[in-house]
Amino acid sequence: MSQLPKRFPQLTVEQLDPDAQKLAQEILKFSSVGIAGPYNVMLRSPVFADRMKRLLDYLRFNSSLSTRLNEFAILIQGRLWTSQVEWYAHYPLALKAGLAQEVADDLKQNIRPRNMKEDEAVVYDVCMELVNHHQISDELFYKAKSILGEQQLVDLVAVSGTYVTVAMLLSLGEELSPADKPLPFPERTRK
Repeated sequence: MSQLPKRFPQLTVEQLDPDAQKLAQEILKFSSVGIAGPYNVMLRSPVFADRMKRLLDYLRFNSSLSTRLNEFAILIQGRLWTSQVEWYAHYPLALKAGLAQEVADDLKQNIRPRNMKEDEAVVYDVCMELVNHHQISDELFYKAKSILGEQQLVDLVAVSGTYVTVAMLLSLGEELSPADKPLPFPERTRK
């Protein structure tokens, strides 16, 4: 059986126009996958890539949400989308930020994580209710607002929605984790 070609051949910095090269150099300073993964897809639309990077800068590094909760929200979307790159890149970041490995591993197994802290349970419930029902109940809204506060609740939805976009871009390009690393979700194969 022949291997299908990569949907978006991997870009190199040298292939980009000068403005996009500058952006790629900025991305290389923090990205665990270089300009592969979502950046390989995004850089095909340089203005979008620049604006998305600025949004990601806020959501990843300056959000009102703690890094632990932020990374957990990203993992939730990564799991819901079976996104190899999101999981590969953010699983170690979530653990480093203090998310219990048991919580992350339960999520990876597609089960409601056991032993979540109260704020983690609210993050999980908000993300799942929005995905499954496209709204949240008044009860969950007021509970989340009392635990997280208004700004953190808004930032939670922003990071979740943004990482749905990232997952969609990764799916569009069928981007995988680095070739020398095992796939987080080996059951997902190219159709």
